[in-house]
Amino acid sequence: MPSSVANEGYKYQSSIGSRNTSSGSPPVVVPNVDVDVVDESIAQLQLDTHHAHNQDAVVVSNKLRSAWKVKGSSLSLNTHNRIRNIVEALKIKPNPLKPMIPLSIGDPTIFGNLKAADETMKAVLKSVESGKFNGYAHTQGHEASRVAVAKYSAHQRIDGDIDPNDVVLCSGCSAALEYCILALADRGQNVLVPRPGFCLYHTLTEGLGIEVRYYDLLPELEWRADLKQLESLIDENTAALLINNPSNPCGSVFDKEHLMQLVDICERHYLPIIADEIYEHFVFPGSHHVAVSNLTREVPVLSCGGLTKRFLVPGWRMGWIIVHDQHKRLGNALTGLKNMCGRILGSNTIIQGALPDILTKTPQSYFDGVIDVLHSNAQLAYKLLKQVRGINPIMPNGAMYMMIGVCIERFPEFKDDTHFVQELVNEQSVFCLPGSCFEYPGYVRIVLTVPSTMIEEACVRIAEFCEAHFKKESRALIEHNLLDDAHVDY
Repeated sequence: MPSSVANEGYKYQSSIGSRNTSSGSPPVVVPNVDVDVVDESIAQLQLDTHHAHNQDAVVVSNKLRSAWKVKGSSLSLNTHNRIRNIVEALKIKPNPLKPMIPLSIGDPTIFGNLKAADETMKAVLKSVESGKFNGYAHTQGHEASRVAVAKYSAHQRIDGDIDPNDVVLCSGCSAALEYCILALADRGQNVLVPRPGFCLYHTLTEGLGIEVRYYDLLPELEWRADLKQLESLIDENTAALLINNPSNPCGSVFDKEHLMQLVDICERHYLPIIADEIYEHFVFPGSHHVAVSNLTREVPVLSCGGLTKRFLVPGWRMGWIIVHDQHKRLGNALTGLKNMCGRILGSNTIIQGALPDILTKTPQSYFDGVIDVLHSNAQLAYKLLKQVRGINPIMPNGAMYMMIGVCIERFPEFKDDTHFVQELVNEQSVFCLPGSCFEYPGYVRIVLTVPSTMIEEACVRIAEFCEAHFKKESRALIEHNLLDDAHVDY
């Protein structure tokens, strides 16, 4: 008997299964209930099915297909990944004389210089060898795993006390975000998301008829939100405010004061918060991450996190949601959230089994080493690119990305940031992502997870490219009245 079934408390009764064996059919196995009740239920089910079949036959008989007419669902046809759409449309032929440097890939493991800790790997081996985690788990995740996440995330609560029942394990942070959005928003409603922002938010909503409304982040203010513009977007159909902190693609880290301003808006408009905090521990020296859920008891917060970035295991697909709702204001949305877990019956159980050891035994020195690499690369890239005419890097305070402004008027050969990126690849074999991927044209994004020698080489090539195409006095600049002292070196 499978242990997963036995654990559910089912019993088997061979006397029922022995009926009708003369037909050669296998025994029927049912839970241990009254035989007459089973017989009556089966008979009624067969009768209902027979009637339904006959009724359907009448309805369908005049609507038989005369040819193949398979159609994609509305959801599938209206689901798009903006990054893929833009990148795949580029006409790229990298310079064969220069090795490719892909500064576009948001996978910290791809270059081999950043690896999971030994303790993390050993925890998974222990989970596999135990043989205890090969079956299905509770749809929210194994209790011991949720307990571990609750303790690991205690900093997200004012009182430091998280009930494991408020933890939902998911297949990566992407699934966590999807569950939150789908639990809170219906077709015809809208969700507020940052611009520039991770394109997945749009991907998860558009096919379902949920509107995305973009609130602007201001580069001149270290990517803080434009609070006035944000509040103007709110109406009776606004389902939630999504906060991504630290930010992909900006690398910004909101301070406590700014987070309180966002909380205040949500409190006045009765809006729950979806907090994408997958980079919560990727913060550079001098900055400090504050979980938005730690700042309020009034506004319900769904915090999304996971192993992906901090533990450098994105392929393991282990994410989670932590529900912060002390006043029970989510209502049946919380029921809906937990119902969502039944869609794929939980996340990877092997990794669930390893979670307690991963979260408690991976040493702080390992995390510090990863941050040192990212921070050092950010400083190096900023130093080298700040000197380049026509572009303006913005120093990040966390995450693993840097946004670089491109004054496209200084490069009249290129139509926009996407064209700029395409030709940068073709000439210098350096691949960045255009800001258009994040609903923010006029910028490019680079990743900071590559080896330092690769960062340095990439910045040198970007500088060569910009110098080759930079025009100090172009017609475009004259037309836009940009020829003044303040713009000469940008």
